[in-house]
Amino acid sequence: MRVAIGCDEAGFDLKELLRAHIAALGHSVTDFGVRAGETALYPDIAFAVATAVAQGEHERAVLICGTGIGVCISANKVRGIRAAQAHDSYSAERAQKSNDAQIICLGARVIGPELARSVVSSFLGSSFEHGRSGPKVDRILEYEKAQSRAP
Repeated sequence: MRVAIGCDEAGFDLKELLRAHIAALGHSVTDFGVRAGETALYPDIAFAVATAVAQGEHERAVLICGTGIGVCISANKVRGIRAAQAHDSYSAERAQKSNDAQIICLGARVIGPELARSVVSSFLGSSFEHGRSGPKVDRILEYEKAQSRAP
């Protein structure tokens, strides 16, 4: 799977750890930054990652900031994106299985390294289960399309 990853300076150390973990799981990883010693506005990183996912360049992504909240809000502003914040493995799994989320958002000041690895593994190891959740996700997509046509 092609996975994008990005963070602000608060998430740099966790991003580096997770980048290596994702590669070790056998996925290709594209790093959208930040780099060591850089600073960035988290919305800019989140917009870049979410746009790459929305355009089909990557199937999934991991975004990290201090809390995970800012990157999640920002990523969800990109049309076609469903980003979910998760700090436990069950929520990460359900983000994909129930909501077909393409992006998982983590808070580097909220979650430790071992749990973060588990969360990412659960997210990347899960697939959308259309069943009962399909009509709900379809409704989200319908609403989004209607909003893009609104004046």
